[in-house]
Amino acid sequence: MNVGGISGVGAFSSEALEIKAFRENQQDTVSFADHLKNALNSVDNMQNYSEEAANALAAGKADNIDEVVVAGQKAEVALLLTIQVRNKILDAYNEIMRMQI
Repeated sequence: MNVGGISGVGAFSSEALEIKAFRENQQDTVSFADHLKNALNSVDNMQNYSEEAANALAAGKADNIDEVVVAGQKAEVALLLTIQVRNKILDAYNEIMRMQI
């Protein structure tokens, strides 16, 4: 019965090199903070567009009431979603702070 040898440090170091190479290739990816900033900017843009559309409607410059209402609803839903995400993040933070080491 032939039993193969145990691959020791050499196998681990080649795997570590592959992981390092993978991480170096992932430098171009977008971080979570960047995604969060983009999402907040998007919500802000929706809010601004909704406000501009409402002002244009009030000034008589816009004829399509439906578009103004839809823009307002989109901005409201985006804001509510942002608030809920913030609440969940705060809940997670508070839960982590309550953990005992």
